[in-house]
Amino acid sequence: MNDLFTLYNLKVEVVSTGKSFVCSHKAGSYFLVKGENIIFPEDNAFSLYALSALLPLLPAKQRALHGNDWMLSDSLIACPDPNCGAQFKITRTETKEFSHAETTVVPISEGVNQ
Repeated sequence: MNDLFTLYNLKVEVVSTGKSFVCSHKAGSYFLVKGENIIFPEDNAFSLYALSALLPLLPAKQRALHGNDWMLSDSLIACPDPNCGAQFKITRTETKEFSHAETTVVPISEGVNQ
């Protein structure tokens, strides 16, 4: 039985809106999401508070979505500080296949229709 599934890798980058940043963000700073891993390139700091706001969105952005799903079109996320002008752009990059059996001990049949 084929147990493969595909996820997108992501790049999450700080972008400017023209409004001043009041947090420690720097335009161009970024991190990568590859599978279950968040990768911070050397010398790239990223706000803990911004990261906590972004984390719930990342698994959905990694998955194939219906063409009408807002999660597909909305890729700019505002900084959680309402006074900060930073936004975070989530970009899908390449895809990678994963094996169900290599990512969990729960058989596929146990998760169906739950």
